[in-house]
Amino acid sequence: MDASALHISLQLAASGDTGLSLEKRAPLEASLPLLQRDYRFERVWFWGCIQGVRDAYYIAQGLGPDLAAPRSRLYSLNCVEWSLLPPATEEMVAQAELLQGRFQGDPSFEYEYAEVNTEDDERFLDDGKELTMKEENRLVATIEQIDRAVGIIPRRAFMKTPLGSVHENRSFEGLSLMEAKKLSSYFHFTEPVNLKNKTLLEKADLDPSTDFLDSLEHDVPQGSWTVQLEKGSTVVVLRSLLWLGLTFYHVPMSKQYGYIYCGTGEKNLDLPFML
Repeated sequence: MDASALHISLQLAASGDTGLSLEKRAPLEASLPLLQRDYRFERVWFWGCIQGVRDAYYIAQGLGPDLAAPRSRLYSLNCVEWSLLPPATEEMVAQAELLQGRFQGDPSFEYEYAEVNTEDDERFLDDGKELTMKEENRLVATIEQIDRAVGIIPRRAFMKTPLGSVHENRSFEGLSLMEAKKLSSYFHFTEPVNLKNKTLLEKADLDPSTDFLDSLEHDVPQGSWTVQLEKGSTVVVLRSLLWLGLTFYHVPMSKQYGYIYCGTGEKNLDLPFML
């Protein structure tokens, strides 16, 4: 969610457990504008928090002119001092998928291979050495996983230029209430997969400048999203059952939308058996 409207955004998403007390919201609202100024970001998004055993990580993302470009990710333990996370690599993401259990809340903590809940995986073993992973790397890899799986935007909110860059669509005035209740009106804000497999006939009705991402309607497993009307049917709220703690909100017929994640950073692997 946009840090410039953090107070309003948290209120709209407040029906979910945002995990943010008033003591945390005040320093967040003060430090995020300073973060944008110091790092010279075009805009800053407050991503949410990941609860650890000892402490919680509060996450912010810095964006440049191209919204599809890799984002800078930062974390804080006190909502005042921010540290830049390293870029997430595919190797980090693959290693993080092997780890299970809660975060510790200590960025310097190292997970050893014995803590990996899988059979020996030679991809990450070098000369017989045990696999180790710093929690800082696991943190950024988990953020990347969540963004890929459940980071979403409303349809037509962003526009892709002929040169390939992505910008905010200034003509976007929000979804209608009827559209806002459909999963097909929301897109994953990540590299599309299903779109590339569509036939030319299926692509004929799509606008390449706005329909350049995958919609939620074909997410696997089916039923991994809940759609609810809240606050007197003035706010549409989507929640992910795959990554519990992800809440997306949109006020129909307005530009107000965003998502926040507040959870343990663990994927709900039991979801297929719960549906």
